Amino acid sequence: MKRQMAFVGTWNGNLVRRLAALVAALLCLGIGMAQAAETKNLKGVALIIGQSKYEHIAPLPNPANDARDMAKMLTDLGFDARSVTDRDAAKLKRDLERFTEDAEGADVAFIYYSGHGIEAGGENYLVPVDADVSSLRDADKALVPISAVMDALKTTVPVTIVLLDACRTNPFPAGAAVRHAPTASASPIGAGGLEPVRGAKALGNAPATDASLGTVVGFAAEPGRPALDGAAGENSPYAAALLRHLAAMKGTEFGSVMRMVTEEVYLDTKAKQRPWVNESLRRLLYFGVAPAEPTGDDGLITGERRQLLLTISELPDPKRAQVELASLQEGVPLDALYGVLKALGTEKIPEDPTDLQKVLDAQAERLKKMMSERAALRTDDPEIKRLVASADKAIGQGAIVTARKFLDDAVGRVEQTNDAVDEAEDLVKQKRLADAAIYARRAGASALVFDYKSAAGDYAKAFSLAEKWDDKLRWNYKNQEAEALNAYGYATGDLDALQHSIEAYRIILNFIPNGEQNRDWAITRNNMAVVLQTIGERETETARLEEAARIFRDSLVVFEREKDDLNWAAAQNNLANVLLKIGERESDPKRLNEAVVAMRATLEKRPRDKVPLDWAASQNNLGLALYALSEREPTSEHLMQAEAAYRLALEEYTRKKAPVEWAMVENNLGNTLVSLGIQLNAKEKINKAADAFRAALEVRTRETFPVSWATSRLNLGNALSGVARFDMGTGALEEAAAAYDDALTVFTRQRFPMDWASAQNNLGSIYQTLGQRTRDAAKLEQSVSAFRAARHVYVRRKFPLDWAMSHYNLGNTLQLLAGVTDKPEHYGEAIAAYRDALREYKRETNPRQWALSEAGLGSALHWLSMSDANPKTLQDSIAARRAALEVLTIEAAPIDWANAQNGIGLSLLNLGNLERTDKYLDDAEAAFTATLKVFTRESQPLQWAFEQNNLGDVHWNHASYGAGRLEYLKAIEFFESAKRGFTEAGYTMPIPLTDQKIDLAKKQMAKK
Repeated sequence: MKRQMAFVGTWNGNLVRRLAALVAALLCLGIGMAQAAETKNLKGVALIIGQSKYEHIAPLPNPANDARDMAKMLTDLGFDARSVTDRDAAKLKRDLERFTEDAEGADVAFIYYSGHGIEAGGENYLVPVDADVSSLRDADKALVPISAVMDALKTTVPVTIVLLDACRTNPFPAGAAVRHAPTASASPIGAGGLEPVRGAKALGNAPATDASLGTVVGFAAEPGRPALDGAAGENSPYAAALLRHLAAMKGTEFGSVMRMVTEEVYLDTKAKQRPWVNESLRRLLYFGVAPAEPTGDDGLITGERRQLLLTISELPDPKRAQVELASLQEGVPLDALYGVLKALGTEKIPEDPTDLQKVLDAQAERLKKMMSERAALRTDDPEIKRLVASADKAIGQGAIVTARKFLDDAVGRVEQTNDAVDEAEDLVKQKRLADAAIYARRAGASALVFDYKSAAGDYAKAFSLAEKWDDKLRWNYKNQEAEALNAYGYATGDLDALQHSIEAYRIILNFIPNGEQNRDWAITRNNMAVVLQTIGERETETARLEEAARIFRDSLVVFEREKDDLNWAAAQNNLANVLLKIGERESDPKRLNEAVVAMRATLEKRPRDKVPLDWAASQNNLGLALYALSEREPTSEHLMQAEAAYRLALEEYTRKKAPVEWAMVENNLGNTLVSLGIQLNAKEKINKAADAFRAALEVRTRETFPVSWATSRLNLGNALSGVARFDMGTGALEEAAAAYDDALTVFTRQRFPMDWASAQNNLGSIYQTLGQRTRDAAKLEQSVSAFRAARHVYVRRKFPLDWAMSHYNLGNTLQLLAGVTDKPEHYGEAIAAYRDALREYKRETNPRQWALSEAGLGSALHWLSMSDANPKTLQDSIAARRAALEVLTIEAAPIDWANAQNGIGLSLLNLGNLERTDKYLDDAEAAFTATLKVFTRESQPLQWAFEQNNLGDVHWNHASYGAGRLEYLKAIEFFESAKRGFTEAGYTMPIPLTDQKIDLAKKQMAKK
């Protein structure tokens, strides 16, 4: 986010419908339900259709398997089930007609179809095995429309369930069209998958006389998306999920079971396919008799997995996208990563996408290490083997808590047998290493449930067991202990844990023979430097950050010698980040320049074609460094380069592929565009910035990412503040104030002191401009209060540049307040504020901020001279503004340059009046005329009008000092132009005064 120096700034819901209950009545099916005696058992009938052997279009290997297995399961659930396979059009229609007849008198009718299906003209069609291209010319006859089947069943049976595993890709030639009858108009075939069935209507629209209790239509994939058939000889992913979870119907409502099925397919296909359900049930639906549930270890794993699936179904799409991206990048199972988040607890999942990314990255790394260490476990104890195998299976299924239980039991077994291990050296070694592996295994499971402290303890125990037996394992266990301590310290702020992590890394360095500076030495020191940076970021001094930078540089030398490009790029990226952190605290831009160089060097080792997402991340980081540098070196070049870097990052971070990262970069791009727009006086840049923030807010919703939402709302306020420069109304300013107020509902002083101070500062700028435009002293007082509030956080010792900024902004408001209240003492307060700002702002290190503060000081001195009538005050004002113009050039800062020129002209005009001389008038005229290069009638009509007025004053003064009638005429002409400009700008307040000047000039001219 960006703090402003006055005007200078810095998920869709899931497609799966929730099968929620509105009435607490029950439908029971089958026998053996553990319900009250008066609940009757109801009748269910099922038709299962499997279409594999297509004669003229692509055959499908699995539907026959799906139909066979589904028929057995539905029979076990208590249905009167009939299965048919490979049916032509005539037979398939007869089967469905017969089923409709047989369903009469039943309570529930269930159809499962596996085979080809298409959608055209709003109708879904089942495809018989004898279908060919000619079938499309008379689809209602040659194919089987689903809506007709649904309509027939709804009049026959209270509850209809249709599950369509028919969303395969279009089996007909590209461009083929469908006619429901030979004379009907043609409709294109849907590109992939089926569409919602028209017969399933929403509960709220159901007529009161409708006896049906509702319908459920399940699709193997989302509308318009194809589904996978699965490996030949097996079940489709949808059928496999149904077979696994419909058994849960014994005690779980049908809607919850279908959510389990949805997320099972989603995980099984690695997020490529996600089923969809359209339902209109008016009762909770339970099935009574279920096949035997898994028992033992499998039962525990299945139970936790089902809860995991329900948890996943409630996660918003942006968080899903982050988990999917982490799984893809790190090469770890999607199931296990979701299991990690469930173990954390949904209420503790980080709202900020950056914090969530850190959690996912850290836990993915731990998962990879646990999977790679399986070979280290060698034990003759069959019980330990069983428990560890079950733990591995549980982690793969996302049942992390259950895995931890298995490993707890395994450690218990280890501790029971410890005393018996002393028979021989070889047996002792095997036993110790096996025991160490069990502790390490439990440590990994602890870390996955965010119990880093326990994980560190178990890794320490594993290290102590393996230390004398295996050099590689002792290295690994001590390294993982260090990482767990770092994770615990980072999460809790425990500096002791972070220090212990550093000590653990130093122990590892002692393992390296003869102090050799090899690859392992560099990796270990690099990891130690990451911990030092974590500590340094929480301290006010930079010693730890400097030490981390030195270590990263040392590591780079080794990685370059070893030609290890991957680790070299990671260390270079770390170096760039720590330089950026140091540079943000310093006035001197040297470190920020070094950070930019380091970021660019990282990009050379992260080629886009090999690591596109890492490349995009480095482009974003380069943009951040350039943006920070632009605040020290006032040139638009840095900002334009930052904009280019962000736009390159967005080529890989697309909203579809990586929505959270996309929103982050859009936000960063918006900050850069605001600064560019203000520097270049380019309204279109600031409007694009506002568009970028609004785009980011489509993903960064308050419900899903409250901290990121508040950040982007604050930044949107900055953009709207910039827009207000070009709009003399108050609409944009009031919208900006609302955005800042929104941000402050999240950024409280207690939880987010820096962000709170930033929002207060920017809110002060908005009240400043509102007070200026409306001449409302109350608004200006609010501005003063906001800037002074920000200074409670921006103390000079810790944040010298922010402290200086708040004084500069306060000076601007006090100037305005003095003019509105006619209290010149406020000018004196403003002068003191500007001089305080200049105690930190130096031309050498902060040229732009220094120049703006000099210009502000010149303005306050000018207005103070109006009350003290002291020529020295005006001379100091002119000197301050001329100094500012050494930096505020027309090329680098046109608006600020023009404002300074205008101020010089005014002071020269007043100085001549005080000294009763015309010797300053030519310089004043030159200054006012210069402003018109920027303040054009088209782009800045109000400022143009004021300059016309000022030029009129110059010529009027020339005439008064005896220049003659021509000067009076020029003065009157300029005053008339000013009036037209004020009218065009919608700012009529100065017009009466201008009319008075015109009348007076005419009277004086008449006397000459």
